[in-house]
Amino acid sequence: MLYDVYEMHRSMLAGASAMADLGAQWLNNPANPFGYGAMSPVAASALEVFAHASAPRGKPEWDIETVEIDGRQLAVKIVNEAAKPFGQLKHFVKKGVTGQPRLLIVAPMSGHFATLLRDTVARMLPGHDVWITDWRDAKMVPLADGHFDLDSYIDYIIGFLEHIGPGAHMLAVCQPSVPCYATAALMSADDHPAKPRTLTMMGGPIDTREAPTAVNTLSTQRPHAWFEQNVIATVPLYYPGGGRKVYPGFLQLAGFLSMNLGNHLISHWEMFKHLVEGDGDSAEATKEFYEEYRSVADMAAEFYLQTVDVVFQRHLLPDGQFTHRERLVDPAAITDIGLLAIEGERDDISGIGQTRAALKISEKLLAAKKKYHLAKGVGHYGIFHGSKWRSQIAPVVEQWIARHEG
Repeated sequence: MLYDVYEMHRSMLAGASAMADLGAQWLNNPANPFGYGAMSPVAASALEVFAHASAPRGKPEWDIETVEIDGRQLAVKIVNEAAKPFGQLKHFVKKGVTGQPRLLIVAPMSGHFATLLRDTVARMLPGHDVWITDWRDAKMVPLADGHFDLDSYIDYIIGFLEHIGPGAHMLAVCQPSVPCYATAALMSADDHPAKPRTLTMMGGPIDTREAPTAVNTLSTQRPHAWFEQNVIATVPLYYPGGGRKVYPGFLQLAGFLSMNLGNHLISHWEMFKHLVEGDGDSAEATKEFYEEYRSVADMAAEFYLQTVDVVFQRHLLPDGQFTHRERLVDPAAITDIGLLAIEGERDDISGIGQTRAALKISEKLLAAKKKYHLAKGVGHYGIFHGSKWRSQIAPVVEQWIARHEG
């Protein structure tokens, strides 16, 4: 019922958005004499903001076609590899470039598509052979393809590292810090030839008892059954994954918007002012952010519920009780993988200390193999996106990889 109500509402807004967009174009048309009235720019801008905010969105494109290396523009070909039901491995192939450090970027499965990390990929691409996990929208996965939980997530990462081959590095952004750390511990215990040389964790919930945020508090204030009863929905039958239980992406988006409603309203107000004043560049930047931010994907219910239980409620990893398919994950097994923990000073999703906890629980890892970086004045999204990511944080990651390469 929840999903059906949402779809009906979305269909209604889609029509309203299309009408608002036509109205804005009509008022902005130089051939329209009514477009020269005093209030016409205001009305056109208001219609354009509404049209953008209410428009339906699908999976965004990567829009990475070239990369500049040593002053040359080289073509980038995105190749899909190691395809599995709930995700595939994308490889950003640069024509004529070989021998660079191989980097697997593990995108979060948290309601958005991997393209949320477009800026992360673009910044690391000139100096690295970049691969990324491309998780599928769960509503598009047929029931016949089985289920997907936290154990499956770890299996996928191990499989992707095996596909890339020995000597790769791994970068986990937010949510995947926990399964990536577990992967590193398991592969280290097995002395797996494809275990990563380094693992960089950025804004990840390794131990959410450290500086808990509103997101963490929500998870602990309600029993596990509450989440199963209130935020899990069934995918309608007109989708390929019809009948699958999911945590809908639109619920995740609504939660994040409500947490920072004031900031989002201000952003749209600024966008409106830029359009009225004719500052198209600034308005376009806001549009681009919300195009990505509002493009959401569903998560398999079993993955979401297990993550809430294991990571946010029982804290099994930092307490040494995390298991993968009934096998205990031992942090002490990590003895030769370089661990880099990065946190944002203003992160309101993963508080300060939550990611750094990974260094603390790695008791057998030498201090020289551990590094911590606190990004000053940076919020959660600023850790992997924007000017501070590109100029201040990415160089730290690059130096850490270079230090452990070869």
